[in-house]
Amino acid sequence: MVTTHDAADTSGAHPDDEDPGRPGTVPGRPPFGTPGGTVAALLLGGGYAVLLSAAWQAVVARLPVSGTETYVPEALLVAAVTVLFAVVYPALGSARVRRWPTWLKHLGVWTTLSTLATLVLALPLHATRFFLGGASVDNTFRLQYLERASSSAALQDMNYVDLPPYYPAGWFWLGGRVAEVAGMSGWEAYKPYAIAWCALTAVVAYVLYTLVLRRRTAFLAALVTTVAGFVTVGVEEPYAWPTTAWLPPVALLAWAALRRRDRAPWWVLGVVGVYLGVCGLTYTLHLGFGALLVVLLAVLAVVAAVREGERFGPALRRSVGRTAVVAVVSAVLAALVWAPFVAAGGLAEPSLAPNFLPQSGAYLPTPFTVPSVFGLLCLVGLVWAVAAAFTDTTAFVLAVLAAAVYAWFGLSTLALLGETTLLSFRFVPTVGLTLAVAGVLGVLAGARWLRGWLATRPGTGWSGPRVRVLVTVLAVAGSVVMVQDAVRADLSGVIDDAESDYYPTGRTPDGQRDPSDPAAWTPQLTDAIDRMTAGGPTGQVLLTEQHHLLMFSPYWNFQQLTPHYANPLARYDERAAEIRSWADADDAATLRARLADGPFPPPTVFVLDRRDDGTLRYTLTSSVFPRSDPVAGNPVSFDPEVFDAPGFERRDVGPFTVVAVRS
Repeated sequence: MVTTHDAADTSGAHPDDEDPGRPGTVPGRPPFGTPGGTVAALLLGGGYAVLLSAAWQAVVARLPVSGTETYVPEALLVAAVTVLFAVVYPALGSARVRRWPTWLKHLGVWTTLSTLATLVLALPLHATRFFLGGASVDNTFRLQYLERASSSAALQDMNYVDLPPYYPAGWFWLGGRVAEVAGMSGWEAYKPYAIAWCALTAVVAYVLYTLVLRRRTAFLAALVTTVAGFVTVGVEEPYAWPTTAWLPPVALLAWAALRRRDRAPWWVLGVVGVYLGVCGLTYTLHLGFGALLVVLLAVLAVVAAVREGERFGPALRRSVGRTAVVAVVSAVLAALVWAPFVAAGGLAEPSLAPNFLPQSGAYLPTPFTVPSVFGLLCLVGLVWAVAAAFTDTTAFVLAVLAAAVYAWFGLSTLALLGETTLLSFRFVPTVGLTLAVAGVLGVLAGARWLRGWLATRPGTGWSGPRVRVLVTVLAVAGSVVMVQDAVRADLSGVIDDAESDYYPTGRTPDGQRDPSDPAAWTPQLTDAIDRMTAGGPTGQVLLTEQHHLLMFSPYWNFQQLTPHYANPLARYDERAAEIRSWADADDAATLRARLADGPFPPPTVFVLDRRDDGTLRYTLTSSVFPRSDPVAGNPVSFDPEVFDAPGFERRDVGPFTVVAVRS
């Protein structure tokens, strides 16, 4: 077990942070010196990252390149990152750069990280207004959520009228305010907002790492964190990527705070609590995992203290008290978005959200076996973390974090006995990121050992400068390879979706339109609904399975399109039964009576598929977990004659029929 002197002392003097030292040596105090300095760095660095990302996105948008059938953006990206790495890595060992003012060095780091995070996403997506994944799969609910948030500052469910949100609204609520200020629709704001968050995530990761690692090491850790986001496709979930990227440095901070024996480092505990609170605001799964990780570290801190001779009672009280501080801070923050749902009794309702087991959740993630530069880096990280775990604080914590992810996979498998999961596949990026960071630290340790070993053998012809040149060349080459492989392989599928999915205009980014694709009829459907109703989109409750209508306009929908994303307060099964009862109506009077007497606010507009035999169809969905595709469709048919009566206005639009319900 690592000893107390390895843990961070946040009140002592800071050593020469330019002396590489051991990778796991935690500085005596943060480079910014005070809690106020750390907050200032987070605010200044974060603000700078967002502004620079916006500037780079504006530059990329104005490039004289058009269409998706070109590799020009990718060529520009490879050239840009090659120059970036070729400048940055030599600068890390430059004596002239070491003499720069601290503020200038930080500015250089912020610029590098935000530029890398922005260009790797903005350039390949140059030809489309969509973010990774386009308007497909899970992006259907993400775009719907941001469209909802942009329509009102109130905390609202993305789909159901008059319900508090179930999925954490923090990231989307803020995005809605950004879209509102920018005068954009939610779907339009999603891409620039998501890319800016990836830039912000990189800079904040660096600031957090500077609290536990020397500055140059912290920069390298933040740099590989950014690259890992592309390789693991973690950035595809831009609201989940921040809490994934920040978890390793926060775990190191938590361990340092829990191991310290003298006065409690309250502000460090506050940082850990704020992190968990942000998880609660944006991604509940990370809150649960992060909280259990802090508890695990607290238990290990007690064990370590007892092994060092401290009595069990005082050690336990110290860990419990400090863990309680973290819990209180995180609970207060999480309540900002969770309070309405909890107050409405949502915790007492069952949820289908965890009932999903894709292939990536059935197998343990092994990024260290992938034949790539990133895979090799993860393998080095695995070896170094295990080998150095009992002598180096950083190695120990990263090993515990990786082990916790694998334990989560095991618990998720056990949860299958209860016909649910812990969505373990969502932590595949976490283990890849953790081992990649460990790999960087392992490479640094190996480079220092090699330099020392060669120093004792002057006859080899290898001097310290030659080793530095070799390491620099390998670092540049390896980094470029990881980035370009990520773009042409790992991210290629979600980039293709972004370039081929339909805009609200009914056309793809290349201007193509296929009338057989339901998305091609989005503008005609929207126009028909607007002409047949009053009060705008937020005044309408639709019954439709056309997700494009919901992504591009803030209509409410009577039923969530996928049961796993349904708000538990919505009573999904009861709504499905209500829809069946409407489809069974024999005449208009019966249908109107059932609409009026139902337990839920009824639809004001039906958007139904029109079949060749004239019947109007709506597809109910239900969970068939544990099938790999856990959603099954169950179509129900409406007799078109029930709508050919006073009280309904019907209009055919392409392969659809739009029916407005009159008062």
